[in-house]
Amino acid sequence: MAKVRSWEVSDEFWLRVEPLIPKRQRSEDGVYKRRPGGGRKPMAPRKVFEGIVFVLRTGCQWKALPKERFGSASSVHKYFRQWLKEGFFLSLWRAGLCEYDEMEGIAWKWQSVDGSMVKAPLARQTVGPNPTDRGKKNGSKRHLLVDGLGVPLSLIVTGANRHDVSQVAAVLDAVVLVQPKQDTPYLYADKGYDGQPAQEEILSRGYAPGVSRKKRRRGRPWKNRRWVVEVTHSWFNRFRKLLVRYEKFTDSYEALLHLAAAIICWRKVAPI
Repeated sequence: MAKVRSWEVSDEFWLRVEPLIPKRQRSEDGVYKRRPGGGRKPMAPRKVFEGIVFVLRTGCQWKALPKERFGSASSVHKYFRQWLKEGFFLSLWRAGLCEYDEMEGIAWKWQSVDGSMVKAPLARQTVGPNPTDRGKKNGSKRHLLVDGLGVPLSLIVTGANRHDVSQVAAVLDAVVLVQPKQDTPYLYADKGYDGQPAQEEILSRGYAPGVSRKKRRRGRPWKNRRWVVEVTHSWFNRFRKLLVRYEKFTDSYEALLHLAAAIICWRKVAPI
């Protein structure tokens, strides 16, 4: 069996993706210049999806897509924008989580949350002064919630100057799947989430907070597991298009994040 490179789409992965691809439909009330079936033939959905994955994995510009392999780069980007507006990438992430939950089981008991900043030199939305660059350059922050094994459950994008504490409620409310009723889950986080406001938000959503204290206390009854979310951030950074945000609009960057999250979920259950 030939080895599938990280930027290639295997047949097994495509079997899971194809049913979720948005179908092109003509509106009965619309006025069209061409008759049905006329004009240039649409690109094959698999070729479009492979082009998007290639950009996500390699980090190349959209215009730098190899034409001999993927065809028109502008057409691939056009389909990308069309699919994200129809919620395809979020649906793909949700489908991956569902299959992972059925085959392995989501570790709802142990969850962790954290944020990670990226540079955003060309972004026009959800950006702010990056503290790691002493506020001289703009950046964005990726807030992530994962289960006990690092599978992404929720993510949001904000400006780099937004503190983690101010976004903990939004991250917990943006979970892709409905969390089943069970024993109280633990939520682990670093010292950036310490404080009364964050504790109240965590407790109000049914979590037992496992937040590191700014002042060390001995004899704590739990072992912090926040390193799990840091591992997941490193998985996202393997997608080179996410290392530096060159997408101008927030929805484009979020769509790439959703696709990366979907690939992480699918790779947990199948060798894609």
